[in-house]
Amino acid sequence: MKHSWKKIHKHVCQAILAASVALTSLSAMAKADKIELGYPEKEELKFGFIKLTDMAPIAIAYEKGFFEDEGLYVTIEAQANWKVLLDGVIDGRLDGAHMLAGQPIAATIGYGTEAEIITPFSMDLNGNGITVSNDIWRQMKVNIPKMADGRPVHPIKADALKPVVEKYADEGKPFNMGMVFPVSTHNYELRYWLAAGGIHPGYYAPHKGDTSGQLDAEVLLSVTPPPQMPATMEAGTIYGYCVGEPWNQQAVFKGIGVPVVTDYEIWKDNPEKVFGITKQFAEKYPNTTIRLTRALIRAAKWLDENNNANRPEAVKILAQSNYVGADAEVIANSMTGTFEYEKGDKREVPDFNVFFRYNATYPYYSDAIWYLTQMRRWGQIDSDKPDSWYMDVAKKVYRPDIYEKAAQSLIDEKLMSSSDFPTLANEDGFRDPQTHFIDGIVYDGTKPNEYINKFSIGLKAGDKI
Repeated sequence: MKHSWKKIHKHVCQAILAASVALTSLSAMAKADKIELGYPEKEELKFGFIKLTDMAPIAIAYEKGFFEDEGLYVTIEAQANWKVLLDGVIDGRLDGAHMLAGQPIAATIGYGTEAEIITPFSMDLNGNGITVSNDIWRQMKVNIPKMADGRPVHPIKADALKPVVEKYADEGKPFNMGMVFPVSTHNYELRYWLAAGGIHPGYYAPHKGDTSGQLDAEVLLSVTPPPQMPATMEAGTIYGYCVGEPWNQQAVFKGIGVPVVTDYEIWKDNPEKVFGITKQFAEKYPNTTIRLTRALIRAAKWLDENNNANRPEAVKILAQSNYVGADAEVIANSMTGTFEYEKGDKREVPDFNVFFRYNATYPYYSDAIWYLTQMRRWGQIDSDKPDSWYMDVAKKVYRPDIYEKAAQSLIDEKLMSSSDFPTLANEDGFRDPQTHFIDGIVYDGTKPNEYINKFSIGLKAGDKI
């Protein structure tokens, strides 16, 4: 996806960038604490993504010339599924990719494919939803409190689904739901929501060769690629799913299902995707790594600035077939500050997609540790680990050191302001304890084992399948 003029003018751009780097270096000599940016060691890059709206920072960095500003000539390529995408980064077919936050973490601890993958950039907060079929919605709806105008009270908890699941069990029928990948946020969010409503989503037992995640399950979760979710549910293979946009809103537009809860309601301002590269890439091409991070930070800011004023333009870009390829109207339904649940029940959710606000782009250790706690809770990590282990893994994968260099260099060059990064000077890599979960449980990333032991459903200290 390269414009023809880019190749023609590449060497001119390189000369201009080289002069800029030289001037930057001279300036850096005069100011000891200024971040000195080197020339990118690798200029031609290929990045992968899955067709979801939260790949937007990559598309915007390309379309708005932020990659080119860094001397990077980028090709962007949609991938068939998350495994193909991860394998592409590991084997070098892709230089980096829009990834599930759990993918670099799982690879690093050897769950599934083993590899050293890092992230210098968190791509977004929120952005997912849980959708059920029309038939399941009809059965759930009778269990949900109503507002004065007759609409359901939100957030809708899995308590309303529990009688439906029990009815299916009494009839000897499995209750099937879909998620996008075993180490996806979607898997953990769906499990979190179900368990908070007293429904067991099942355990993994990799040490016994069981990676189904369905041991002791009352609801059977299985993998379906995001763009295939609506059709799989319409065919009756699954009764509901957890996925990113636009595939929840697509169910509304097609009239085949109802989104019942967003991840914003399950965990307010939860971390979502990351940009993943190999550790080897970062070490071999340190300047390139900082420069691609700079481009992504600028794109994220563009997506959120002026109260999302650029979102309508972003929607048009993402609707292109080479990006998400869904109707602009469907993408806009969530990306411009609203979310439609039952057909006609559109509500204001201004933070459904967050790309820069609330330090969204900073790779927090506490975000990585939350994913690890859920891996342990559901058996993907089969035995107890000390708190120090969680911290060590987080530091291997999440790289705020790279992010901070990129951010400071943008401030130094006056491309961005220090006010854009209000906590940069005193970050320790941990968010304050987070309280906005649907079950009211507080998460403190510095105390992972204490957190794991708070849940009524899930493995705790000493438990092993």
